[in-house]
Amino acid sequence: MEGNDDEQYYFNFSFFQIDPKWRWMADLAKEESAKEVENVIKNSGIMFRSYSTLGLRSDADFLFWFAAKTVEEIQTVISKIYLTVFGKYIVASQTYVSCTRPSVYARKGRTISFIAGNEPKKYVIVYPFTKTREWYLLSKEERQKMMDEHIDVSQNYPDVILNTTYSFGLDDQDFMLAFETDELRDFQNLIMDLRETKVSKYVKVDTPMIVCVKKDVPSLISSLG
Repeated sequence: MEGNDDEQYYFNFSFFQIDPKWRWMADLAKEESAKEVENVIKNSGIMFRSYSTLGLRSDADFLFWFAAKTVEEIQTVISKIYLTVFGKYIVASQTYVSCTRPSVYARKGRTISFIAGNEPKKYVIVYPFTKTREWYLLSKEERQKMMDEHIDVSQNYPDVILNTTYSFGLDDQDFMLAFETDELRDFQNLIMDLRETKVSKYVKVDTPMIVCVKKDVPSLISSLG
């Protein structure tokens, strides 16, 4: 399912852990369970991507990333996932909520790659992001000047795609950032360069930073043992 860039969406990043008891189930039952989950998500009609964090985090095994017009639609599909056989063996370890809105600082309209229905890259790095209160007390001109420098650095890495959404009033962070890339070292180089920009002084929180590997639902579930 593809979205319209002009429409606004709510994002949900739900990280889950698998109950070790899942590994004792028969392989055929696991295959049927994977199909059941896949059908629930397809029939929901909302936008969705799945990623593995297996072996990359001690607090999460996979990510389900949703985008929908309402938070109720997201709640409904997650509820239906919990009602599946697989759903009885998973527990949410981290959940983040945000929404799309036009950028205050971008020089031109920025497309949210996920909403545009673009082909996902191999990795996504997801993290909550909060700036200090001092940042918001600066004049718009001061903030724009520092953000221009920040944007210029980012443009040196055209293959790293940023999906920025806003969490003000919806969750504990200011923003949710989801960087897509086919090469993790490109993202690492970008972050190292951004640390040297002036706006870095006003970052309050940018952790946990979670590396996720793209997998469809059947291969994701089969990888869990």
